[in-house]
Formats: sequence, structure tokens, C-alpha cells
Amino acid sequence: MSLKIQHFVIFITLSLITSCRQGPVGLSKIESAKLPVDSALSKAEAIEAYILPYRERVKEVLDSTLAYAPKLITKEDGAYNTSAGNLMADILLSEASPIFKSRTGKKIDLVVLNHGGIRSVISKGNVSAKTAYEVMPFENSIAVVTMDGNAIMELAEFLSVSGRAHPIAGMQIVLGSSGTIKSIRIGGKPLDTDRKYRVATSDYLVSGGDDMVFFKKAETIHNLNYLIRNAMIDYFRKVDTLKASVDDRFIKLK
Repeated sequence: MSLKIQHFVIFITLSLITSCRQGPVGLSKIESAKLPVDSALSKAEAIEAYILPYRERVKEVLDSTLAYAPKLITKEDGAYNTSAGNLMADILLSEASPIFKSRTGKKIDLVVLNHGGIRSVISKGNVSAKTAYEVMPFENSIAVVTMDGNAIMELAEFLSVSGRAHPIAGMQIVLGSSGTIKSIRIGGKPLDTDRKYRVATSDYLVSGGDDMVFFKKAETIHNLNYLIRNAMIDYFRKVDTLKASVDDRFIKLK
């Protein structure tokens, strides 16, 4: 009798195990629907009320006046250098130099940026953090690279034939009437091909962006983890009036 009960228990146990075993699970069907997001959608008042304080705070921060522009600042007012380009390059030199100096004990010699990276004019009037976001909407950070004099010569030759007013600071390039380079000065001194120079630029250009492949010859790369846009905002906070004009940092003689 006990043997029959034992066999019965084993049978029930195996039956339960078999019945609980799941078969393979697979995707049987995919369905999609287009949900338009337009003016036909009604606002969710509870959500609107929740985000309102945050929206107002963001607007307050972005729209608060930091400086004043006495005239239009644009990247279209010069053939070889522009008011916007000069301002951007000068801002990098101003804001990145003390940071790099404090971390490495060395100075930045020059700045090179790209003309296409400037995405908006700075209109005459009040300048705010929002202005910086309009001019520099990208998350590009400042990088400082060490390059020898020959690489700097290659950089200058690229700028001379690019046909665009790429921003520079700390450097002067003078072209002859034929368009060939007549002189290159860095920090007021002639380029020394035996020297090492430290160039502040954007991490995008360091990676070869905008065809600036000469940066790949950099001997060292020091990323400051400091957004160009944030450098602009810090600069705006320091000055009362923006001073930007076309000058002689990159010219062609007649």
C-alpha cells in the first residue's frame, strides 16, 4: 500500500513540474501609431503648474542682462578677421589662460577657432546668457594643445587659403598681395619653428573637425572641461560693454 502511495506522489510531482514549465517566449506582433504633437493637444494644468516655477527661473537666468553691445557684432564684416570672430577668440584667451596657468604653470600662446562655429550675431543692446547659447549652441569645450613651430606654420598656411575668416587671437598673419604668407607673429614675436607653442581651441577641432587636420600633430592635449559657451558667459559677467571690431590680426596687403 505504501509503495502505491509513493508512486502516486511521484506521478503527481512530475505532472506539476511538467504543467508549470513554460514554453519559449517570443515577440508575436509589433504595432505602431503616430501621435501628433500639435496645437490640438490640450495642456495638462497640473503639469503646467508644476513646471511653471522652473520655467520662470530658467527664463530669469537666461534673459538677465550681463553686458551691453554698442553695435552689431557679426562674423560677416571682414574678409580675414571679423568682429564676432575676434571677440570669440579674445574671450577664449582671456578666460582659459588663468585656468590653464593654474593647472600647468604654463601660458597659452594663441587661440584658433572655426568660422562656422559661430552660429548667430550679437545684436546691439543687452547681452545675456541666452546670447551665449545662440552664438555657441554646441557642447564644445576648450582644449589646449602643444604644437611645434612647423605645425603652427601648417596651421597658418591652412588659414591663408581657407577662404574663411577663422577666429584667431595672440597671433598675427600678414599676407602679401599675391596671398602668400609674408609674416607670422605670435605674442608680438616672429614665429620660431624650433619652439613649442600652446594653442587653445575647441575639442571639436582637435579631433580634426572643419578639416583642421594639423591639430592631429599635437604633441599633448589638455582638455580644460570648460565649455566655450560658459567661458562666454563668464566673460560677459566681467565686462560692462563688449568691445569687438575688425583689426590687423589677419590681413592681406594690397
